[in-house]
Amino acid sequence: MRFATWNVNSIKARLPRLLEWLDSTKPDVVCLQETKVATDAFPAAEVDGLGYETAAYGQGRWNGVALLSRIGLTDVRHGFPGEPGYPEPEARAISAVCGGIRFMSVYVPNGRTPDDPHYAYKLTWLAALRDALTADVAAGPVVVAGDFNVAPTDQDVWDPRVFIGSTHVTPPERAALTAIRDVGLRDVVGRPLKGDRPFTYWDYRAGMFHQNKGMRIDLVYASPAVADRVTDAVVDREARKGKGPSDHAPVVVDVDI
Repeated sequence: MRFATWNVNSIKARLPRLLEWLDSTKPDVVCLQETKVATDAFPAAEVDGLGYETAAYGQGRWNGVALLSRIGLTDVRHGFPGEPGYPEPEARAISAVCGGIRFMSVYVPNGRTPDDPHYAYKLTWLAALRDALTADVAAGPVVVAGDFNVAPTDQDVWDPRVFIGSTHVTPPERAALTAIRDVGLRDVVGRPLKGDRPFTYWDYRAGMFHQNKGMRIDLVYASPAVADRVTDAVVDREARKGKGPSDHAPVVVDVDI
């Protein structure tokens, strides 16, 4: 099985690139984030042409998550139990069973700045996700993947000094990730990984990608039944190149299932 996660930063803007990438990479399951379209506006017909079923959860110009699968897609859930809103529920999580594994695509709140109310919302959201995943992990194999908006360690940012006082690297955010892993999940795309400093996000500002001044914030956590069978994991930097890319690269994982 091959699965992937990708923050596309607008499915409308990235659709031609997504279709080309799906055709060449051929993942069985894809977790998408920041689709930025309403649920019923997701281009399901276009991906169906490549053999993918779709489950989408969106809210127009902001947020939005989706799952694409060519190995079945059942028991779709929008959000998760206990998920907080800001102030109302947002389209930040969707899950479904694909090939006997529950896949969840997540787009974690950014947090903005540590003194912003959105930061407290982010921590509350991550804690609720942990609680929900506790039940999911107990029920069977789980993969939760997406844009977590947290770099797990200082090695996951291009220069820790640049991020002092910023979100994405604070001890409470990193502790929230640890708590999620502690329910029985592993970071299957952590080091060692192919490539030098394999970041997944680079700001659009000129030169950031080419100088590899990025962050690893797109993560894949899996329960042991999946993590133990990972045979390859790679950040697809090629998908970040060229004209009109997302500011994130997809992460692709192969599993011997």
